[in-house]
Amino acid sequence: MKVVVKELEKALFFQNNNKDNPKMSLEDIKRVTQNFHDDNLIGGGGFGKVYKGNLQDGDGIKTIVAKRLDTRFGQGEQQFFSELQILLDYKHENVIGLLGYCDEIDEKVLIYEYLSRGSLDKYLDDTSLTWVKRLNICIDVARALDFLHGGVGKQAKVIHRDIKTENILLNNDWKAKLADFGLSLICSINQETDYIIDHACGTRGYVDPLYRQSGFLTIESDIYSFGVVLFEILCGRSTFAIHKHKGHYLPYFIKNNFEEGKHAEVVFEQIREQIVPQSLTTFQEIAYQCLHLEREKRPTTKKVLVELEKALEFQLNSEVSIIETQVVELSSELNDMNMTGKSENSEIRNKEKMLLDQTDD
Repeated sequence: MKVVVKELEKALFFQNNNKDNPKMSLEDIKRVTQNFHDDNLIGGGGFGKVYKGNLQDGDGIKTIVAKRLDTRFGQGEQQFFSELQILLDYKHENVIGLLGYCDEIDEKVLIYEYLSRGSLDKYLDDTSLTWVKRLNICIDVARALDFLHGGVGKQAKVIHRDIKTENILLNNDWKAKLADFGLSLICSINQETDYIIDHACGTRGYVDPLYRQSGFLTIESDIYSFGVVLFEILCGRSTFAIHKHKGHYLPYFIKNNFEEGKHAEVVFEQIREQIVPQSLTTFQEIAYQCLHLEREKRPTTKKVLVELEKALEFQLNSEVSIIETQVVELSSELNDMNMTGKSENSEIRNKEKMLLDQTDD
């Protein structure tokens, strides 16, 4: 009977999504991935393996990513359909795009857009990732969560359940998209209760301790995990790296430092001098609220988004002010040289022009 119910639910799902049905044949997917060749293997996990491929797109070639379910042990089918439903119904510029899927007898594959830089966890200690870039990545993820949590008029909320830097993907210009919805749940926003009782899952070091201990899953569980991600981006270290060297995960490390007034010491040393105080304070305050043990005291995604945008504004305004001051100083230096009869210094004029161009940007 359970098998019959499952097949009926599946049939209803595909019927409801028939208007926008990007179903692909296994034959086509094998062709673009060279029959799931090991040379195209780029990752994997509990779900199965992930491959890169090249898909014909009009007159050009589009790089895609194919996530292939490992069906040998009969696991992952529920996660496959959960992710498929979410990616078909919840489209947003900061949520990974679904290009197609395959559901044949023994094969289940999801096809995504390809983001060239890969996952954020690889760049936490990258010095080329400036504070402004880091803030923009945080804002992109906050926008995705605000959308999923019901911020754009959807009839149901999506709780991601596995927010971590490994599930945040970056394209060539550092635009971030939230990915991996295999553990995600859809729940009505009109229900009387604001929680789901569920067996706790997710990634250790990111999981909300209240959810882990009680099994009570809420929107705020995502907020806690996002708070861990925010501090990873600020610290330039993953929660796992901190656990390896300190013996505990990032939230405990942050709590200890903040209680001792060592707010500056958690900042990634290579970007510390870039950050203006008001931007840092705004960022740290909202990120720390996300890690509150009482879920009622955690901010909403909309509040987090507003504060992150403020932190970016403080940073950009300060940088513009610094550039404008440098322009004034260079102009004054040129005037002094002209007044004293010295020849015009082309190098100074070039610096002045360069600084003015930066303010225009």
